[in-house]
Amino acid sequence: MTARVLMVQGCTSDAGKSTLVAALCRWLHRQGVPVAPFKPQNMALNSAVTVDGGEIGRAQAVQAQACGLEPHSDFNPVLLKPNSDTGAQVIVHGRAVANFDAVAYHDYKRVARDAVLASHARLAARYDVLVVEGAGSPAEINLRANDIANMGYAEAVDCPVILVADIDRGGVFAHLVGTLALLSASERARVAGFVINRFRGDIALLQPGLDWLQRETGKPVLGVLPYLHGLHLEAEDALPAARIAVPGARLRVVVPAIPRISNHTDLDALRAHPTVEVILVGPGETPPACDLILLPGSKSTRADMAWLRANGWVEALARHLRYGGKVLGICGGFQMLGRAVHDPLGIEGNAGSSDGFGWLEMETTLATQKQLREVRGRLALDDAPVRGYEIHCGVSEGPALARPSGRLDDGRLDGAMSPDGQVLGTYLHGLFDEPAAQAALLAWAGLRDATPIDVRALREASIERLADAVQSHLDTDALHRLLGLEAGCAA
Repeated sequence: MTARVLMVQGCTSDAGKSTLVAALCRWLHRQGVPVAPFKPQNMALNSAVTVDGGEIGRAQAVQAQACGLEPHSDFNPVLLKPNSDTGAQVIVHGRAVANFDAVAYHDYKRVARDAVLASHARLAARYDVLVVEGAGSPAEINLRANDIANMGYAEAVDCPVILVADIDRGGVFAHLVGTLALLSASERARVAGFVINRFRGDIALLQPGLDWLQRETGKPVLGVLPYLHGLHLEAEDALPAARIAVPGARLRVVVPAIPRISNHTDLDALRAHPTVEVILVGPGETPPACDLILLPGSKSTRADMAWLRANGWVEALARHLRYGGKVLGICGGFQMLGRAVHDPLGIEGNAGSSDGFGWLEMETTLATQKQLREVRGRLALDDAPVRGYEIHCGVSEGPALARPSGRLDDGRLDGAMSPDGQVLGTYLHGLFDEPAAQAALLAWAGLRDATPIDVRALREASIERLADAVQSHLDTDALHRLLGLEAGCAA
C-alpha cells in the first residue's frame, strides 16, 4: 500500500507549518490513522536523537510525538545545521556527511533528492498517511532549481498542498496571492486550499477578506486557526523572546544569545517555570545580575567563544562567580568552560585551537565521529535521576572529569564540577526536562524549595490543544476528502 500524502507549505518562515503539521498528525492519530510526519529538508540548529541512532530536526521529533511514534531519521532525511553565515553541516539520513557552503550545497541537491525520495518511499510503504512540512516559502524563485524542500518534492510525489499564512504579522492576503502568483501553473494547480494562522479578533470582520480570497484565487479557505497562547512546543530554530517578565520570580537565569546557539530547547522547562526568569542577552548588551549564567550548546564553539570574548562575557563570568553566582555549561557551553578547544580537522570552521575560559581543568578536541545517543543516569547533585540526549563531536579530557556532574546508566561519567561547586558542565541536552533533575539543579542554583514542572506533560497537552483547534476551526470534511479518508474513521 502507498500512503496518501498531504503537504503543508508556508508563505514565509514561521508561518505555522510545523505546528499545523503536528496538529494534523495528532488529529489523524486520534482517529486511529497510521500517520507519520515528513520534512524533506530542514535547516535548524535544534535537533533530536532518533531511535535508529541518527539526528533530525527538533520539530520533526515533536511531530513524531503527535503521531505516537519515536523519532526516526527518515522523518527528516536532510538536515542542514548552519555553522556560518554561508555554510552548514549537511546531515543525510541522520548522519553528518560534509560541510558545504551555499553554492556547493546547491550542486549537492541532486544527491540529497535521492535521499529524500528513498525516505519517502520507505515511509509510504509503512504508513497510511504522510503529513509533510515544507521549508521557508515555495516562492523563493532563486532556489527553485533542484528544489527538494517544497514544490520540487510535491511535484515528484504528486501530492496536494495546503498553503498556510500568518495573519498576526499583517499582509496575509498579499502573502497568499503573491505566493500563488510566483508558482508555475502545475504548482498552483496542486494548492488545494489555504489555512490562515494566528488569528485574534472577530471572525466576522475577516469574512469579507476570506470571500474575496476565494473569488480571486478559486481556492477554498480551509479554516482560520486562532492564536493559541501558552503553547509549550519545542521550537524548530528561532530563538524565543529575549525576556518575558515573570511576576514573583525567585531565580534569574541569564543566557548569552550566541550566534550559533544550538538546542536552545534546553531552556524550555526553565522558561515555563512559574518562579524562574530567563533572560537572553544579545550583542552589545550588558548581562544583568543573576543567580545562574547558562552557557548553551553551540554549532561553532570556537567562533562563539570569540563572540563571547568580544562582548565582555569573560569579565561578566568572572564577576558573577566572584559574587557567588553559579555557571552551567551545556555541550558546547561545557567545552568553553575548559582550558582549550581544539579543532585540528576544521570540523566546525577553520582548523586550529582556541583558549577556553579556564574554569574547569580539561581540554576538548573535536573529532569526526559525532556522539548521538539518548541517555539516562543520575546527577551528582542529590543523586537525582536524569535523562537527556547527547549530540556532540567533542572529546573532553582532563582532571576536572574526575568530579563528574553525573553518572550514566551505560557506565560512563558525564561532565564535570569545579571543586567549589560553582561551575557545572554537562554534555546532556534536555536535563531540565526530568522533574527530579530540574529540582536538584534549581536548588544548586539557589531555588531550594521550588516545585518542578513536567515540561513533557506540558508539550503533550499543547499537542492536544492543536488537534482540538483542527477539529474546531478547519474544514475536516475537506481534509478527509484530500486524504481519501472516511470522516472519523481509520484508513
